[in-house]
Amino acid sequence: MKNLLAIILLVMVANPGVASESEGLIIHRSTQTFPEAMLALQTSIGEHGYTVSRVQRVDIGLTKSGYKTDKYRIVFFGKSSEIRAVKQSQPQLIPYLPLKIVIFSENNETLMVASNMTQFAVLTQQKDTRVLLERWNNDIHSIFTDVK
Repeated sequence: MKNLLAIILLVMVANPGVASESEGLIIHRSTQTFPEAMLALQTSIGEHGYTVSRVQRVDIGLTKSGYKTDKYRIVFFGKSSEIRAVKQSQPQLIPYLPLKIVIFSENNETLMVASNMTQFAVLTQQKDTRVLLERWNNDIHSIFTDVK
């Protein structure tokens, strides 16, 4: 729960409409409503060649814990062949897979947060895995740009 509050605080200081990186996070603020941003997010993920594996609702658990929140989801996605290969060759990266984007609404804006995947390069010596982490990071930036 402390991590959740830290993410929310980091998101609140992000510049509107700009993807920024702070503390290993990529943060983007959109003026789209939550439903529009969610649709654009899932569409862009697919257009980048990834598959959405599931969407997890977080707002129900937060509300039950006494927090006031609007819509709040975690979108899990990836390319199964890439995820499988990384899990087999680099098991130390398993906790960070599949890729995830947190999307939630705040007032009249929608915010998205993802891990900066390049921060995990220190966990591997394999050049091809480092290149893959960089590509994933670039794709997340591109996806965020699509969700304007």
